[in-house]
Amino acid sequence: MSANLKLHQLRAFVDVARQGSIRAASRLSGLSQPALTKAIQELERELGAKLFIRRQQGVVLTDIGDNFFRHASLVLAELRVAEEDIQQRLGLGGGQVNIGVGGSVARTIMPQVINQFHREYPLVKVRIVEGQLVSMVHELRQGALDFTINTYDQSHLDQELMYERMMEREYKVVVRKGHPLEKARSLAELQQADWTMPTPKGSYYRLLHDLFGERGMAPKIVVTCETFMACTSLVAQSDFISILSVDVIDDPILGRSLVALTLDEPLPKAIFYLIQRKDTTLTPMSSYMAQLFRRYCQ
Repeated sequence: MSANLKLHQLRAFVDVARQGSIRAASRLSGLSQPALTKAIQELERELGAKLFIRRQQGVVLTDIGDNFFRHASLVLAELRVAEEDIQQRLGLGGGQVNIGVGGSVARTIMPQVINQFHREYPLVKVRIVEGQLVSMVHELRQGALDFTINTYDQSHLDQELMYERMMEREYKVVVRKGHPLEKARSLAELQQADWTMPTPKGSYYRLLHDLFGERGMAPKIVVTCETFMACTSLVAQSDFISILSVDVIDDPILGRSLVALTLDEPLPKAIFYLIQRKDTTLTPMSSYMAQLFRRYCQ
């Protein structure tokens, strides 16, 4: 970083870029709008380039600004990790752990991990993002997430990330209790049913998409649910069909309304990995959180 670039300038720039306006960034950061404007103007002069296009409803990044945003975000994330690492190694506690989890992990293992972690380190803040890997790659690359426990599509391996195998989970076709197709025994019988699935991009569901294609099948996926809760709620209260972890069926609350079909064609198991950036080192607290996931995934 140039000696003339100041951290407060980078923070102002990143806050405004993320919020899309100086007013919103001011509310978030607690800094006045004139202070943010001045910091960004100083940064633009130092770089010799415009970073934002000012509009009536806010600001948008220029092409140069968008590229600089990726670097600035990573710099600030690495500084946060470095500061927290020192504080935690000195035994001062505090800091924050940022993790991502797949939907079935959020419903099963995650509560146990977070409960134990919080008992041992009550001063450490934890941020949890739920979803598939494809929705978290950007934050992983930018250092906003320390790691995620998720599935991934091996044909779309991201060379910036490293993958540690954690566990396997069985998945089955799931319907509501009393569904007209509750007695189905083959995928062919379900061909014309209405399906709901998460996005098939880059995860276990991509593998299922390819599997159906190999069998000459194209399930009628008319609703795409980006969250686990939306998917399970829709299946439990309608005639939509989906594919979910068997852990859902065992859940004392969700399992009351759902039935896992016993089909002649078993579905492939989902493999979950601990995924993080290759060129980063976890803080002691993030590392301990990862160790807890390893323990509970066994």
